[in-house]
Amino acid sequence: MLGWAILFAILALIAGYFGFVGLAGAAAVIAKVLFLIFLALLVVSFVIRAFRGDSVV
Repeated sequence: MLGWAILFAILALIAGYFGFVGLAGAAAVIAKVLFLIFLALLVVSFVIRAFRGDSVV
């Protein structure tokens, strides 16, 4: 998930550099959404592991 977010962020930077503003904006929004989903899943994973008694690190 984080890999896809980084990929779309790089795509947004490249598209913005070449002047494709619409594509850059869309790719940036997709990257932001994927990163937020990644963070949410990471927190849920930490909470579940903490309740099980496993190490969260």
